[in-house]
Amino acid sequence: MGPGRTFDEMWGHGLVQRQSQGDEGGPLPPLSQAQTLYEGTRAPYADFDAWLREEEPARLRRKQHEAEAVFRLTGITFNVYGRAEAEERLIPFDIIPRILSAREWARLARGIEQRVRALNAFLHDIYHRQEIVRAGRLPQAMVAPNRAFLPQMIGMEPPGGVYTHVVGIDLVRTGEDEFFVLEDNARTPSGVSYMLENRETMLQMFPELFARNRVRPVSNYPAALRRSLAACAPPCAEGEPVVAVLTPGLYNSAYYEHSFLADKMGVELVEGQDLRVVDGRLAMRTTRGYRPIDVLYRRVDDDFLDPMTFRPDSALGVPGLFDIYRAGRVTIANAPGTGIADDKAIYSYMPEIVEFYTGEKPILPNVPTWRCHEPEALAHVLAHLSELVVKEVHGSGGYGMLIGPTASRREIAAFREKLRANPGNYIAQPTLALSTVPVLTRAGLAPRHVDLRPYVLVSPEGVTITPGGLTRVALRKGSLVVNSSQGGGTKDTWVLEE
Repeated sequence: MGPGRTFDEMWGHGLVQRQSQGDEGGPLPPLSQAQTLYEGTRAPYADFDAWLREEEPARLRRKQHEAEAVFRLTGITFNVYGRAEAEERLIPFDIIPRILSAREWARLARGIEQRVRALNAFLHDIYHRQEIVRAGRLPQAMVAPNRAFLPQMIGMEPPGGVYTHVVGIDLVRTGEDEFFVLEDNARTPSGVSYMLENRETMLQMFPELFARNRVRPVSNYPAALRRSLAACAPPCAEGEPVVAVLTPGLYNSAYYEHSFLADKMGVELVEGQDLRVVDGRLAMRTTRGYRPIDVLYRRVDDDFLDPMTFRPDSALGVPGLFDIYRAGRVTIANAPGTGIADDKAIYSYMPEIVEFYTGEKPILPNVPTWRCHEPEALAHVLAHLSELVVKEVHGSGGYGMLIGPTASRREIAAFREKLRANPGNYIAQPTLALSTVPVLTRAGLAPRHVDLRPYVLVSPEGVTITPGGLTRVALRKGSLVVNSSQGGGTKDTWVLEE
């Protein structure tokens, strides 16, 4: 599981070995001569590879620039925090798609559904009888003291029994048939708008590609999301359930996605100031007065949902919202308290969690993980910091982590002190030999590391998984960090029909 030769998803190892020489500075041949460099094209890429060999490099680069212009005109940006002012950036997009076969996807889908069902059962259990703790499969110290555990949810039964209405499962590939779950996103998973815009852009840029390749569509995601959310409406809903998207506002890093999804679903985008509790229902202000809301797809963190229950200084939520939620008069998606499933220490117990609630071994394994609050694990991590990836248990976006093999001695020394001061705040994992896919650079095609975030919808009617999801790519040579806030980009992800 340590660093090693990466598996290239399109051309086996040939691209990594030979293309890296061109990356060092030597000029690459025209893309149309790629057949002189690469052998053994993998089956899912066969039709695309044949098309690529026929393409003029100048046309591809022109199309890359056109795609960037589309993103800029559409306003597909995100905000980078942690500086004097938030910086707005364009999401980098690469026009070379990532392709998965129907067989590969079928196995992934089975594993994803198994994991998501286990996550939902786990959340119900820890807010009720905590049978997994009673059985000794999960330490009590992982639950109640966890800052993501919400005591206010104890005994709460959300409408339809669903906690995780929208889930993003981050996957990495290390070999031909080797996929690992890197982390779970069960609170407010983001990025689905990029998945949809990537596909729309590719359809505009290369319609001929979709005539040659039978690619499963993703455009029905907004309609599926609305149906899934509506299916989770509380019993008091009358007629067609009213759905709304709650956003923190224009300056939130994911505001584009909030407005995009509301528009595509045909529902209202609301802020806390637009809402109030009226006659025991959550209602939004309209030109005809206040209209009840049945399902609130919130993109606001737990602490800010209701100043009467959580942070009293919150101006983003709605006073009294949590009371009517507990009374079963509105659905909040995802349910408050689901953030504990995002915790990376909880993640380390997911093999046990999956087996406990499903009675089956996990189809998709975890990455081996050391829990630094355990003395023996901490000792191992401290002794091997230069070889490991260390993450904050509540961290996200690629922040607050150490990638040992690429860190300086000074960075490792500083992180060692952080670990000793607060070991419970960290987990560590081996540096995986992540798979690579080709990206279009100024010099030609070059390999870059990727992960994959499929999106899952859960309702009482079942589990729906969008075929493919969002491929995030580390655009810097040698980088393992795919997050857009850390310089990563995105690709269109194709799942082929049978």
